[in-house]
Amino acid sequence: MEGILAVWQRDVIKFFRNRAQLIGSFAMPFMFLILFGSGMSGAMSSMLGGGGESGALAEFDFVQFMFPGIIGMTVFNTAIFSALSVVQDKEFGYMREILVSPMSRVSVAIGKVLGGSTVAVFQGLMMLIFVPFIGVSITISMVLQLIPIMFLVAFALSSIGLLIATALKTAQGFQMVIQVLIFPMLFLSGALFPLNGLPTWMDILVKINPLTYSVDMFKKIILEPEKMDPALRQAMGLDIEVFNHVITFTDEIIAVSILSIVFVVLATIRFNKAEA
Repeated sequence: MEGILAVWQRDVIKFFRNRAQLIGSFAMPFMFLILFGSGMSGAMSSMLGGGGESGALAEFDFVQFMFPGIIGMTVFNTAIFSALSVVQDKEFGYMREILVSPMSRVSVAIGKVLGGSTVAVFQGLMMLIFVPFIGVSITISMVLQLIPIMFLVAFALSSIGLLIATALKTAQGFQMVIQVLIFPMLFLSGALFPLNGLPTWMDILVKINPLTYSVDMFKKIILEPEKMDPALRQAMGLDIEVFNHVITFTDEIIAVSILSIVFVVLATIRFNKAEA
């Protein structure tokens, strides 16, 4: 436990000391949410049949729809890119010092995953600073629900990042692999656009994409679809069906939990066999 805590503490302290990263973390969400979201709001409402109408679809607000996805995008990127420090530590020789120490490699791996998960939760919570500007109502109850869900999702993504990082030797290679992996998954998760009217082959990719269910959990907490008109809920793509079964919040927690367990085990085994 001391080894896990030491590695976790190092990654968290590095995050809070890196002011450039703290400030820069707002740039991409701001661009997507304020510029892209505001600019596309009218067009998306019109395409969904809500432009200028008085029905339920007239209430469609693309910026509010995107907000849970922006939180998800922030958590995903921060969590999976947290493993970049593993590759950087290899390049600078710091990882060799850690691996030859009495500290268990399993402790190092779990500490890295926990550190990345914690930082991702902080980054996700920082996105709540946009709430007053977009008209989303966030309660303390929602925040308390978001924190464990963010951590669960971040834990899964950090484990995936660590698994990839242990197989690579350069930071450039890691960044390239992650970009090729994470961006298609992000765009197919429903974070930025409603998942309606997709071709069959793309709909299949959406259904097997773990980020789809992660984003959907954020949406269900923040947007409260159970209080929406069914037509509006359907337009926003908030009812995901797999084999004629509407996926519930509990189903998504179970699915992401299983994913977390599988990848943290794989990442720990791979890291335990990795060379410095």
